[in-house]
Amino acid sequence: MEHKLIVGDSTDLSQISDKSVQLIVTSPPYPMIEMWDEVFAEQDSSIKDDLDSGNGLDAFYKMHAILNKVWDECDRVLEDNGFVCINVGDATRTLGKTFQLFSNHTAIINHFLDLGYCVLPDVHWRKQSNAPNKFMGSGMYPAGAYVTYEHEYILIFRKGGKRTFTGAKKALRQESAFFWEERNVWFSDLWEIKGKSQMMPKSAATRNRNASFPFDIPYRLVNMYSTKGDVVLDPFCGLGTTNLACIAAERNSIGVDIDFEVISLAEDIITEKATQVNRVIQKRIDDHLAFIEALSSDKKNKCYINKPHDFLVKTRQETALKIKRVKSVERKGNIFISTYEE
Repeated sequence: MEHKLIVGDSTDLSQISDKSVQLIVTSPPYPMIEMWDEVFAEQDSSIKDDLDSGNGLDAFYKMHAILNKVWDECDRVLEDNGFVCINVGDATRTLGKTFQLFSNHTAIINHFLDLGYCVLPDVHWRKQSNAPNKFMGSGMYPAGAYVTYEHEYILIFRKGGKRTFTGAKKALRQESAFFWEERNVWFSDLWEIKGKSQMMPKSAATRNRNASFPFDIPYRLVNMYSTKGDVVLDPFCGLGTTNLACIAAERNSIGVDIDFEVISLAEDIITEKATQVNRVIQKRIDDHLAFIEALSSDKKNKCYINKPHDFLVKTRQETALKIKRVKSVERKGNIFISTYEE
């Protein structure tokens, strides 16, 4: 499998061919979150003027206009019947003397509707805070406090109708199956996954603005919405978390980020940690074996044999499921080649 990292502005993905990608998994800069103000203002200087003068909604719409250019490019490179998964949080902010919510997920949904996509049920990623003083506003007095946001969205869109599989692609889809018990967790609309720090070592290039999501999020999405050998794109790849998930899941990947230093860090991380994903792979198997072991004898007798691994599985659809360990990841310029063990 090939994994490419590209330094570039994702409003122009001309280095990627039309309809050459099967899945997009990303987490963009969140409009109206202060850590991203400079990123957006660098692309439209009037955004800073709007923020300085308290015109929050004008800044909000201009930020999304920039993101929409990226979504338009994603639409061009995405294959018909492919999926787009976007992790985004809404923003709360006080400008002037007015506190309000800026609904980023609504703006993104509206744009994909305009592009003609099917909007599928989304996931709430719950990032619960342990802080004792979680309320915002006037404390215990009514008509002045605000609900504390402890979740982000994972928006899911499909370009056209259901994807079909025939011949060799059908066999590869069967090999790409997930476990029954994984499905029950992954396809829930609430994910409770511990968040990851958004801070990075201070430097002029990174400006502490990387916002990598936890590995589990892209790893689940890649397994849920693509098959082995597919190409997965992350147009805001940051530290390459989606690329690492694709290495673990036997998918090809392309990561694009505008920040050269962040891409350099991503290259180092992939070089150092690529084979560490084997621990994730082994945990999937260990967790499955523990699940089977906990079943009653009667339920075990109703299970099926998974032929590649020679262990029990819950359903017939899991009998061809095949999970491989990463054997090696070799770097060739900005491309990493991953190979696998049976």
